Amino acid sequence: MIPRTLSVARVHTVAWPLLIAWPIGVLTVAFAISWTIFALVGSADEAVTGTVSAMLGLIMAFYLSAMTQTFPFALGLGVTRRDYFAATVLVGLAQILGFALMLWGLTAVEQATGGWGVNMVMFAVPAATGAASFTQFGTFAAVLAVVAAIGLLFGAVHQRWRVIGVYTLGLGVLLLAGLATILMTWLQWWPEIGRWFADAPRAVPLVVLPVLLALGCLAGAWAVIRRATA
Repeated sequence: MIPRTLSVARVHTVAWPLLIAWPIGVLTVAFAISWTIFALVGSADEAVTGTVSAMLGLIMAFYLSAMTQTFPFALGLGVTRRDYFAATVLVGLAQILGFALMLWGLTAVEQATGGWGVNMVMFAVPAATGAASFTQFGTFAAVLAVVAAIGLLFGAVHQRWRVIGVYTLGLGVLLLAGLATILMTWLQWWPEIGRWFADAPRAVPLVVLPVLLALGCLAGAWAVIRRATA
Protein backbone atom coordinates (compact mmCIF):
# COMPACT_ATOMS: atom_id res chain seq x y z
CA MET A 1 0.00 0.00 0.00
CA ILE A 2 2.68 2.51 1.03
CA PRO A 3 5.04 1.82 -1.93
CA ARG A 4 2.07 2.14 -4.28
CA THR A 5 1.04 5.43 -2.68
CA LEU A 6 4.57 6.81 -2.94
CA SER A 7 4.71 5.80 -6.58
CA VAL A 8 1.42 7.51 -7.38
CA ALA A 9 2.56 10.63 -5.47
CA ARG A 10 5.16 11.19 -8.17
CA VAL A 11 2.31 12.34 -10.42
CA HIS A 12 2.10 15.46 -8.24
CA THR A 13 5.80 15.99 -7.62
CA VAL A 14 6.37 16.40 -11.35
CA ALA A 15 4.51 19.69 -10.95
CA TRP A 16 6.89 20.85 -8.19
CA PRO A 17 6.96 24.48 -9.44
CA LEU A 18 3.23 24.76 -8.71
CA LEU A 19 3.61 22.78 -5.51
CA ILE A 20 6.59 24.64 -4.05
CA ALA A 21 8.22 27.31 -6.22
CA TRP A 22 5.19 29.45 -7.05
CA PRO A 23 3.84 29.76 -3.48
CA ILE A 24 7.31 30.69 -2.23
CA GLY A 25 7.79 33.10 -5.12
CA VAL A 26 4.50 34.85 -4.46
CA LEU A 27 5.30 35.01 -0.73
CA THR A 28 8.71 36.52 -1.50
CA VAL A 29 7.23 39.21 -3.75
CA ALA A 30 4.53 40.00 -1.17
CA PHE A 31 7.20 40.28 1.54
CA ALA A 32 9.35 42.60 -0.60
CA ILE A 33 6.43 44.90 -1.35
CA SER A 34 5.28 45.02 2.28
CA TRP A 35 8.81 45.58 3.62
CA THR A 36 9.41 48.44 1.18
CA ILE A 37 6.18 50.15 2.18
CA PHE A 38 6.94 49.80 5.90
CA ALA A 39 10.48 51.07 5.37
CA LEU A 40 9.19 54.14 3.53
CA VAL A 41 6.46 54.87 6.10
CA GLY A 42 8.79 54.35 9.07
CA SER A 43 6.09 53.50 11.63
CA ALA A 44 7.17 53.33 15.26
CA ASP A 45 4.38 50.90 16.12
CA GLU A 46 4.05 47.30 15.01
CA ALA A 47 1.50 46.71 12.27
CA VAL A 48 0.17 43.46 10.90
CA THR A 49 0.04 42.67 7.20
CA GLY A 50 -2.11 40.00 5.62
CA THR A 51 0.27 39.24 2.80
CA VAL A 52 0.97 35.64 3.87
CA SER A 53 -2.49 34.87 2.51
CA ALA A 54 -1.10 35.57 -0.96
CA MET A 55 0.26 32.02 -1.10
CA LEU A 56 -2.93 30.39 0.12
CA GLY A 57 -4.78 30.95 -3.13
CA LEU A 58 -2.10 29.09 -5.07
CA ILE A 59 -2.19 26.18 -2.63
CA MET A 60 -5.96 25.89 -2.93
CA ALA A 61 -5.75 26.09 -6.72
CA PHE A 62 -3.20 23.26 -6.80
CA TYR A 63 -5.45 20.84 -4.94
CA LEU A 64 -8.50 21.92 -6.88
CA SER A 65 -6.67 21.12 -10.13
CA ALA A 66 -5.47 17.85 -8.58
CA MET A 67 -9.10 16.74 -8.60
CA THR A 68 -10.21 18.30 -11.88
CA GLN A 69 -7.15 17.73 -14.09
CA THR A 70 -4.63 15.28 -12.61
CA PHE A 71 -7.29 12.89 -11.29
CA PRO A 72 -8.68 11.95 -14.75
CA PHE A 73 -5.10 11.58 -16.05
CA ALA A 74 -4.19 9.25 -13.17
CA LEU A 75 -7.29 7.10 -13.71
CA GLY A 76 -6.32 6.80 -17.35
CA LEU A 77 -3.01 5.31 -16.22
CA GLY A 78 -4.85 2.64 -14.23
CA VAL A 79 -4.45 4.25 -10.79
CA THR A 80 -7.28 3.46 -8.39
CA ARG A 81 -9.26 6.23 -6.73
CA ARG A 82 -8.10 5.09 -3.29
CA ASP A 83 -4.41 5.14 -4.25
CA TYR A 84 -4.71 8.50 -5.97
CA PHE A 85 -6.50 10.13 -3.05
CA ALA A 86 -4.05 8.66 -0.53
CA ALA A 87 -1.12 9.89 -2.61
CA THR A 88 -2.64 13.36 -2.88
CA VAL A 89 -3.16 13.52 0.89
CA LEU A 90 0.42 12.36 1.44
CA VAL A 91 1.77 15.09 -0.84
CA GLY A 92 -0.47 17.58 0.94
CA LEU A 93 0.86 16.58 4.35
CA ALA A 94 4.45 16.98 3.16
CA GLN A 95 3.71 20.40 1.67
CA ILE A 96 1.80 21.55 4.74
CA LEU A 97 4.51 20.49 7.19
CA GLY A 98 7.24 21.98 5.01
CA PHE A 99 5.53 25.35 4.60
CA ALA A 100 4.48 25.41 8.27
CA LEU A 101 8.09 24.89 9.33
CA MET A 102 9.21 27.62 6.93
CA LEU A 103 6.66 30.12 8.24
CA TRP A 104 7.48 29.14 11.83
CA GLY A 105 11.15 29.82 11.20
CA LEU A 106 10.38 33.15 9.53
CA THR A 107 8.27 34.05 12.56
CA ALA A 108 11.26 33.48 14.83
CA VAL A 109 13.45 35.68 12.61
CA GLU A 110 10.75 38.34 12.48
CA GLN A 111 10.50 38.48 16.26
CA ALA A 112 14.28 38.49 16.70
CA THR A 113 14.78 41.39 14.26
CA GLY A 114 12.02 43.66 15.54
CA GLY A 115 9.73 43.06 12.59
CA TRP A 116 12.52 42.89 10.00
CA GLY A 117 13.81 46.21 11.28
CA VAL A 118 10.66 48.10 10.27
CA ASN A 119 8.12 46.92 12.89
CA MET A 120 6.34 44.75 10.34
CA VAL A 121 4.38 41.71 11.51
CA MET A 122 3.94 39.51 8.48
CA PHE A 123 4.44 35.94 9.63
CA ALA A 124 3.62 35.87 13.34
CA VAL A 125 0.04 35.04 14.33
CA PRO A 126 -0.94 37.88 16.71
CA ALA A 127 -3.64 35.76 18.38
CA ALA A 128 -0.98 33.19 19.30
CA THR A 129 1.46 35.74 20.72
CA GLY A 130 2.39 34.73 24.25
CA ALA A 131 1.22 31.17 23.76
CA ALA A 132 3.48 28.16 23.41
CA SER A 133 5.72 28.34 20.37
CA PHE A 134 4.16 25.15 19.07
CA THR A 135 0.83 26.98 18.81
CA GLN A 136 2.29 29.23 16.12
CA PHE A 137 3.49 26.20 14.17
CA GLY A 138 0.20 24.39 14.71
CA THR A 139 -1.76 27.41 13.51
CA PHE A 140 0.23 27.58 10.29
CA ALA A 141 -0.22 23.86 9.67
CA ALA A 142 -3.94 23.95 10.50
CA VAL A 143 -4.65 26.90 8.21
CA LEU A 144 -2.70 25.34 5.34
CA ALA A 145 -4.56 22.06 5.91
CA VAL A 146 -7.94 23.82 5.73
CA VAL A 147 -7.00 25.59 2.51
CA ALA A 148 -5.75 22.38 0.88
CA ALA A 149 -8.79 20.38 2.05
CA ILE A 150 -11.22 22.99 0.74
CA GLY A 151 -9.43 22.87 -2.60
CA LEU A 152 -9.79 19.08 -2.67
CA LEU A 153 -13.47 19.24 -1.74
CA PHE A 154 -14.42 21.82 -4.35
CA GLY A 155 -12.29 20.05 -6.94
CA ALA A 156 -13.98 16.74 -6.19
CA VAL A 157 -17.42 18.32 -6.41
CA HIS A 158 -16.51 19.93 -9.72
CA GLN A 159 -15.18 16.63 -11.07
CA ARG A 160 -18.43 14.83 -10.23
CA TRP A 161 -21.10 17.49 -10.80
CA ARG A 162 -19.20 20.19 -12.72
CA VAL A 163 -19.93 23.89 -12.24
CA ILE A 164 -23.49 23.33 -11.03
CA GLY A 165 -22.15 21.24 -8.16
CA VAL A 166 -19.64 23.91 -7.16
CA TYR A 167 -22.29 26.63 -7.25
CA THR A 168 -24.66 24.45 -5.22
CA LEU A 169 -21.99 23.71 -2.61
CA GLY A 170 -21.04 27.36 -2.36
CA LEU A 171 -24.67 28.41 -2.01
CA GLY A 172 -25.25 25.71 0.60
CA VAL A 173 -22.29 26.89 2.68
CA LEU A 174 -23.47 30.49 2.41
CA LEU A 175 -27.00 29.52 3.41
CA LEU A 176 -25.88 27.47 6.42
CA ALA A 177 -23.52 30.23 7.58
CA GLY A 178 -26.28 32.80 7.20
CA LEU A 179 -28.81 30.72 9.12
CA ALA A 180 -26.27 30.05 11.88
CA THR A 181 -25.54 33.78 12.14
CA ILE A 182 -29.24 34.61 12.31
CA LEU A 183 -29.83 31.95 14.98
CA MET A 184 -26.93 33.10 17.16
CA THR A 185 -28.04 36.72 16.82
CA TRP A 186 -31.65 35.84 17.71
CA LEU A 187 -30.56 33.81 20.77
CA GLN A 188 -27.98 36.50 21.71
CA TRP A 189 -25.16 33.97 21.84
CA TRP A 190 -22.45 36.29 20.52
CA PRO A 191 -21.21 37.45 23.97
CA GLU A 192 -20.98 33.82 25.13
CA ILE A 193 -19.15 32.80 21.98
CA GLY A 194 -16.76 35.71 22.42
CA ARG A 195 -16.07 34.74 26.02
CA TRP A 196 -15.50 31.11 25.00
CA PHE A 197 -12.90 32.11 22.43
CA ALA A 198 -11.25 34.42 24.98
CA ASP A 199 -11.15 31.83 27.77
CA ALA A 200 -10.37 28.68 25.78
CA PRO A 201 -6.72 27.62 25.40
CA ARG A 202 -5.41 29.35 22.29
CA ALA A 203 -4.60 26.05 20.65
CA VAL A 204 -8.30 25.16 20.55
CA PRO A 205 -9.59 27.92 18.22
CA LEU A 206 -6.28 28.32 16.38
CA VAL A 207 -5.37 24.67 15.84
CA VAL A 208 -8.01 22.16 16.92
CA LEU A 209 -11.04 23.74 15.24
CA PRO A 210 -9.29 24.33 11.87
CA VAL A 211 -7.97 20.75 11.92
CA LEU A 212 -11.48 19.41 12.52
CA LEU A 213 -12.75 21.53 9.63
CA ALA A 214 -9.94 20.24 7.39
CA LEU A 215 -10.75 16.63 8.30
CA GLY A 216 -14.42 17.23 7.53
CA CYS A 217 -13.58 18.68 4.11
CA LEU A 218 -11.18 15.81 3.48
CA ALA A 219 -13.84 13.22 4.32
CA GLY A 220 -16.28 15.03 2.06
CA ALA A 221 -13.78 15.11 -0.80
CA TRP A 222 -13.20 11.35 -0.54
CA ALA A 223 -16.93 10.60 -0.33
CA VAL A 224 -17.47 12.55 -3.55
CA ILE A 225 -14.41 11.53 -5.58
CA ARG A 226 -14.77 7.80 -4.92
CA ARG A 227 -17.87 7.87 -7.14
CA ALA A 228 -16.72 10.45 -9.66
CA THR A 229 -15.94 9.51 -13.24
CA ALA A 230 -12.94 10.57 -15.26
